[in-house]
Amino acid sequence: MLLEHGINLEQTHRPVLTPELRQAIAILQLGTVDLAQYVDNEILENPLLEQNDEESGDSGPEECDSRIDWITYLSESEQLDYRYTEQAPSDQGEPERTSWDSYVAQVPGLGEHLTLQLHLTLSDPCQIMIGEFLIGNIDEHGYLQVDLEETCQACKCSPEEAGAVLRVVQSFDPPGVGGRGLSECLLIQLEQRGLRDAVMEQLVNQHLDDLAAGKVSQIAKDLGFTDQDAQSRIEVIKSLDPKPGRNFSRPGETRYIAPDVVVELVGDEYVVMVNDTMVPRLMINNAYRDLIKRRDTCDQDTIQFIETKLKAALWLIRGIEQRRTTLQRVMMLIIQFQKDFFDKGAAYLKGLTLRQVAEAAGLHESTVSRATANKYVQTPRGLFDMKFFFRRGVENEFTGEIVASEVVKRILKELVAVEEPGHPYSDQDLCGLIEARGLHIARRTVAKYRQDMNILPASQRRRSG
Repeated sequence: MLLEHGINLEQTHRPVLTPELRQAIAILQLGTVDLAQYVDNEILENPLLEQNDEESGDSGPEECDSRIDWITYLSESEQLDYRYTEQAPSDQGEPERTSWDSYVAQVPGLGEHLTLQLHLTLSDPCQIMIGEFLIGNIDEHGYLQVDLEETCQACKCSPEEAGAVLRVVQSFDPPGVGGRGLSECLLIQLEQRGLRDAVMEQLVNQHLDDLAAGKVSQIAKDLGFTDQDAQSRIEVIKSLDPKPGRNFSRPGETRYIAPDVVVELVGDEYVVMVNDTMVPRLMINNAYRDLIKRRDTCDQDTIQFIETKLKAALWLIRGIEQRRTTLQRVMMLIIQFQKDFFDKGAAYLKGLTLRQVAEAAGLHESTVSRATANKYVQTPRGLFDMKFFFRRGVENEFTGEIVASEVVKRILKELVAVEEPGHPYSDQDLCGLIEARGLHIARRTVAKYRQDMNILPASQRRRSG
């Protein structure tokens, strides 16, 4: 067989991502807060874009004509397919009232909480300085990250002084804060409850790994107790908080979610509204409209610059409008597929895939994925990530419906809650009990769901007497 080099011409079809399409995809993936920031940046970069601060009002004929002139001009010169949508003026007579939720004070962090207690407890400046150094080295979980030797070097104090202040800090709320490890953290909490003794110290210092593995008999044998006595002490240890600082806010932590879509029940129907109140309203700067009208007096570079920026501005406006339309259409279809959830609750959540919604909406599956990514929806049932409604399902042989995995997890949690402490259900037992309800799942699926919900295996859930 003879191999030769040659040049051949052939025609192929392949998708091309134009700048307009790239921008539309980027806008579709953005959440409400990120979109507002994106639009602000575009306003800074594009001189033709302006923020329209007027919420309502009548536009004069000259303003309406100027808008049409822009679009007609581009349609004739660049063959740009652009459809302008006029927003109806608001009929609300009352000005929007300020929401006082915006002025809620930030929850204090762990450091602030401890520093306040420090200044209320101590008065000596040297002790306060040592205490502030120690508090500054407590991590977000409540553990001290420095030893006393380093504290003495930094604060120019003796080990006795540093140790005394540390004991004061360890007496603060939350219980267990200031521990230099898990064992010390748990012992501090036991001491504050009045439950610290030699046996509990031995249990915490020597048997935490056995406790985590559920080896009750081994612990009882080492302590010289019965299984029931050992189990009662283990339950006390499990009631302690291994991370006492986790309930406090952290610097830079986002604690508020702005919903991208709002679903409200009006009568017997669900109404979908896209939350775009945070996104600036855009308009074209009239000064550049006047320049384009006087194009005979302007040089070609200026006209080309204005046309480029105008095209980018119209792409942005159209991308925002397409995002709003897509979000509304996708959410309306989600409500249709998951109507039982909205009517009756989480127990009626059904299995749903991106492909089902994409086919019903006439969109590509990737478009639905981008539209639901990083988006939140406020519903009468609460605030949910839009991805929450897309779940793999299991067919119920009794009803023929596709039940979401969340429903199976709920059933699994209910079965574990009512099991006998001395004879917990194994994964195979749980699999059989779930199949008795018409849901056929594999044992490994039960194990996966159990791990997702942080439910221990049967050997570690076993409790004596």
